[in-house]
Amino acid sequence: MEKRRIAILGSTGSIGRQALDVISQHKDLFEVELLTANNSSELLVSQAIEFNANAVVICNEAKYDEVAEALQPHYIKVFAGMKSVCDLVTGDNIDIVLTSMVGFSGLESTIAAVKAGKTIALANKETLVAAGQLVMDLAAEHHARILPVDSEHSAIFQCLMGSAGAEIEKIHLTASGGPFRTWNREDISVATPAQALKHPNWSMGSKITIDSATMMNKGLEIIEARWLFGTPGEKINVVVHPESIIHSMVEYADGSVIAQMGHPDMREAIQFAFSYPYRLPLNNRKLNFAELGSMTFAAPDLEKFPALGLAYKSLEKGGNMACIMNAANEAAVAAFLKGRIGFYDITDVVERCMAEGPFMAAPDLDDIFRTNKETLEIAGEMIDTLSGKTNCL
Repeated sequence: MEKRRIAILGSTGSIGRQALDVISQHKDLFEVELLTANNSSELLVSQAIEFNANAVVICNEAKYDEVAEALQPHYIKVFAGMKSVCDLVTGDNIDIVLTSMVGFSGLESTIAAVKAGKTIALANKETLVAAGQLVMDLAAEHHARILPVDSEHSAIFQCLMGSAGAEIEKIHLTASGGPFRTWNREDISVATPAQALKHPNWSMGSKITIDSATMMNKGLEIIEARWLFGTPGEKINVVVHPESIIHSMVEYADGSVIAQMGHPDMREAIQFAFSYPYRLPLNNRKLNFAELGSMTFAAPDLEKFPALGLAYKSLEKGGNMACIMNAANEAAVAAFLKGRIGFYDITDVVERCMAEGPFMAAPDLDDIFRTNKETLEIAGEMIDTLSGKTNCL
């Protein structure tokens, strides 16, 4: 395996930090070329020095001078702004682009990397949620390979590897059930952000953790799976598996089910995307089946977690509906984290935006960016009404 040169978009987030840990274990095989961050300038600087990055981008342009001054003695190039990210990911010095920026913000840079024919290690599920058909068409046109980093989609990808060409009967996405799996609806309705951020199994950023609590995260994964694997929504099932040992399963037409298993550790999926098709050693916790005991499974409760139903509806509607759903969810989650709205207001805002938003049956990329902007404005007005405040989100 030849050394692979890697750009990490969102290196200071949870996925980015774990990716750097993977790279630290295989410095003979992986080399950091580019690191980007939005606001975490101090951590970006320390990462760039430790891994001797060729270049960094601080997206918050107000922090450019701070980062440039800190890295000048180390001869590390410093840039600012999202345009710089989009320009740099196209460089000949980059083989793999890990897209781990949060939310819709990751779409523009991912498209730039796809158009440059890069291998994409996709950790930003919102890219395919908002513009799945368009992104996959561009990937085919520019011969860009998209490898999943989400643990569930990496699991599906691995399950499919040994059965090329076989007919898929069903994809089973496993879900932990989040922190409110055993709560009743009344208690969930008054849950606080602090309670929603206590995920039982995974250590993640605040936005994805709230999405896990509402199970919108699993809804986004349904849509991502539809585009990654060319599987219609009716063949994608969600099963609650609290232990998070089976990361997902593929059922074939003959009734066989292949599952991928491991402890909840994103580094496994990250490393496999970096090293594919090779498997490398990883300093992580290994499964001991004798210690596992039992594993449990259950159907999700759509009354307690209506976000799942909204995701399926967005797939059925098609067009830019999933983009509307995603934008409304981003606005509502941000408002919930600030204490402006209640827990179930999140899905209420999403549902209303899906009913009232700017639907288009056949959007192009410009339409997708416009849809996101307009939906954020509509959701902001709804949130203002719910919170009793007049300022827009």
